[in-house]
Amino acid sequence: MLLVLDIGNTNIVAAIYNGDDRTDTWRLTTDRRKTVDEYRILMVEAMEAREISPNSISHVAISSVVPPVNPILVNMFRKYWGIHPLLVQPGIKTGLNIKIDDPRGLGPDRIVNAVGAYHIYGGPVIIVDLGTATTVCAVNGKGDFLGGVICPGIGISVEALVAQAAKLPRVEIAQPHQAIGKNTVEGMQSGIYYGYVGMVDGLVCRFKEELGDTDPPVQVVATGGFGELIGRGCAHVDHIHPALTLEGLRILYERNRPNALKAKQPQVPAIGAGLE
Repeated sequence: MLLVLDIGNTNIVAAIYNGDDRTDTWRLTTDRRKTVDEYRILMVEAMEAREISPNSISHVAISSVVPPVNPILVNMFRKYWGIHPLLVQPGIKTGLNIKIDDPRGLGPDRIVNAVGAYHIYGGPVIIVDLGTATTVCAVNGKGDFLGGVICPGIGISVEALVAQAAKLPRVEIAQPHQAIGKNTVEGMQSGIYYGYVGMVDGLVCRFKEELGDTDPPVQVVATGGFGELIGRGCAHVDHIHPALTLEGLRILYERNRPNALKAKQPQVPAIGAGLE
């Protein structure tokens, strides 16, 4: 089975694929301070809680926007599973033409989302990822990744607002029943929700103008932790796909499979073995 890991600034999202079917998903907190052995314990415990045999994992694909965590997890899979993971980085086969000034500087999460969106929906497609950061990217009908925008994410914006405005409380990030808030909490929720809905719709409209009239028309897909919340309020979002990054990782693994085979039969020590 294939294990894919999407390492974000806040969480590591893991999923198991049996062929094209995603069977299980879980989250771990991203922690740069954890060791190889600590991550191994958490990973095995998560698998066993879902009745997944750790020894059934034969392939691993990783997308990460937190470089310090990469060698820890790569070394973990090499040491305990005997697997050399596929790491999304410059030089892998994507199936897209990267048409930006510095392709090597493109974030792995953006390219993985673009690969997944273009594979599932075709092109042209606009991908809105509402996570720790908010990104909007465009792929044309020929499979050219054209670039996009990077904005502060909802969580970052809320934390900055609360930190810099002493009298403003932390509020639940939720869809309010109307835009005109009747109190501080409602006003903040409205500003957060409708502010990001308006930003996404505005950026998508500008992207569509720059892409021009296309046949077929541009598809817009939203993903990320806040993708469903914000996407369902947007007039110009056509699809909401919470697992787009995971699907993109699976597709990338298949395209690079000859270079991502396991090194030997995996052997996973029991929890606590060798840790006295």
